[in-house]
Amino acid sequence: MIVDGKAIAEDIYTQLAARRAKIGRSLKLGIIVVGADPVIESFVRIKTRAAAGLNIEMVRVDLPAESATEFVVDHVTRLSKEVDALIVQLPLPKHIHTNTVLAAIPREKDVDAINPEIPEDKRPVYAPVALAVVEILQRSRIKIEGARAVVVGAGRLVGAPSAALLKRLGARVSMFTLEEGSINDLKEADIAVLGAGNPAFIKPEHVKMGVAIIDAGTSESNGKVVGDADPGCISKAGIITPVPGGVGPVAVAMIFRNLFDLLEKREA
Repeated sequence: MIVDGKAIAEDIYTQLAARRAKIGRSLKLGIIVVGADPVIESFVRIKTRAAAGLNIEMVRVDLPAESATEFVVDHVTRLSKEVDALIVQLPLPKHIHTNTVLAAIPREKDVDAINPEIPEDKRPVYAPVALAVVEILQRSRIKIEGARAVVVGAGRLVGAPSAALLKRLGARVSMFTLEEGSINDLKEADIAVLGAGNPAFIKPEHVKMGVAIIDAGTSESNGKVVGDADPGCISKAGIITPVPGGVGPVAVAMIFRNLFDLLEKREA
C-alpha cells in the first residue's frame, strides 16, 4: 500500500481546526529564514499555507546568508517574545553554529522540538517528523511495540528523533549510518525509517517482504525531489510512503499539532 500523506494531513488539519476554533485570540507562528534557497523556500511556502488555513499568522524574518551566529541568535530571542511558537528553518548556512542558534529557542515555544540543550525526555512535544512516522504507522495498523525497527541516518530532523520515539513506544531499534550499524540490518526490519537523504539508496534486496518503509529522506535527482528508497522497493513493502507526498505533509501538520499542544500546556 502506498501511503497518502496528503490525505492523512488533511484529516489532521480538520481536527486542528476544531481546536483552533476554541481559542478566542489571534495566534502567531514565527519563522526565521537565513539566506535564499529554492528548496528551503518551497518548505516555507507549505508551512505558510498551512498556517493560513488554520487562521494563524506567520511572522517571517529573513536574514542575509552572511549573517553571523550571534546576529541570528539575537533575532531568535527577539522574535520568540512576539509569537506563540517559533521555527528556525534548517539548514542554516555552514558558517553559522546551528546548535547555538537552536539553543536560543524557548522550550515552551519550540514546535520542532529541536533545542539541543533540552533532553529528549524533558521536551513538552516530540519532533514533527518522528510524530509523522508514528502517525503513519498507527493509521496503517503497523504494530510498533516489539517490532524490529531500523532507522537509516541519525540527523536531528529525522533519524535521531524517530529512533528515540520508536524506542519509547516499545520498538527494538537500531540505526544504520556511515559510522554505525550495517545495511544488512534492514533485512530483518519490520519497520524501516529512511532519513539519509541519499537518492534511491535502499534497494529491494536490502529489505524483507512485507516491511513497512517510511521514507523521510529527501534529496534532488535530475531536478526532482526523491526519497532514499528505490522505486523497486514497492514490490517488497507492506506499506511505503512516497516522496514527495508521504511523510512531508504529515510532518508539517504535526508542527501545528505541536503548536496547540504547547499552548495548552502553557495555559493549563
